[in-house]
Amino acid sequence: MEIRSATLADAEAIRQIYNIEVETSTVTLDLVPRTLDQQQEYLARRNGTYAVLVACDSSGVVGFGSLSPYRDRPGYNATAEDSIYIHRDQQGHGLGRMLLSELLVVAEAHGFHSVMARVAAGHATSRRLHESLGFALVGTEREVGRKFGRWIDMDLLQRML
Repeated sequence: MEIRSATLADAEAIRQIYNIEVETSTVTLDLVPRTLDQQQEYLARRNGTYAVLVACDSSGVVGFGSLSPYRDRPGYNATAEDSIYIHRDQQGHGLGRMLLSELLVVAEAHGFHSVMARVAAGHATSRRLHESLGFALVGTEREVGRKFGRWIDMDLLQRML
């Protein structure tokens, strides 16, 4: 398995992995699947401090992770938020841990002081992944999202670097 920085050539594979979750789960609160153009624009904006990494095997991209701004005000610039998505056929094999571990290395190298994770309440696998790498629950945001006709609580986890 190779973990590397994403390129524009990875856009379609990333889009496919992401859109399945948009359409069928609450691991993202996006409601509309991304087009290829939108995915390419997203990657083009993420070629610096806010990295996107991909996990690849012989078949191609099987997962990705990213660092995003935590908040848009400048005082939050030392904090990033992570996201991890693994192709459903590849889940449960340690790829999420590999990607998140590498994202933490990248975050520290880019000077971040902490990394936050928002995990939809009830997504025990994602929560366990983050806790296994030193994230701690700092609170639960009650009914801050809505998808599939129901309110979604978000657990907020943090890892100091």
